[in-house]
Amino acid sequence: MSGNISVGACDGTYVLKFSGDIRVGLCGALDAFCERMLGAADFRGVIVDLAETLAIDSTALGCLARLSLAVQRLQENIPTLICRSRDIERVLLNMGFEDVFAIVAEANVQDFELVDIPEVVERETRQRVIEAHKVLMSLNDSNHSAFKNLVDALERDTS
Repeated sequence: MSGNISVGACDGTYVLKFSGDIRVGLCGALDAFCERMLGAADFRGVIVDLAETLAIDSTALGCLARLSLAVQRLQENIPTLICRSRDIERVLLNMGFEDVFAIVAEANVQDFELVDIPEVVERETRQRVIEAHKVLMSLNDSNHSAFKNLVDALERDTS
């Protein structure tokens, strides 16, 4: 099972469409795109479309949480996240995503012409995993407990 991320923009609103199995290997490209997107002069908002997502790992979830927090620093509103899978929605709610995204089952994203995010060679995967999980830990106490040992172990290994 593999996955990909497609992106598009219309009038300053961006769409990130996740399809298939979204894992840590896609996070470098995702982070690089998000940095460019958030720095764009026309940036007005972002919609994350998980309607075709089959699975998503905690590193990718951490990247999404970091994206939402960055958007909130720029604007007063939170991004929209489309999710149709009850299993993925359960994970999102357990992670506290209802506090950082407006989670909906449907949204109009048909007007967006999407292209795949170009892949990047990941040189700092361990640090990206640590940072993503620290963001998840900051969302609620349950996440903090769930990921503390992982983060501690990864940080020890990088010393």
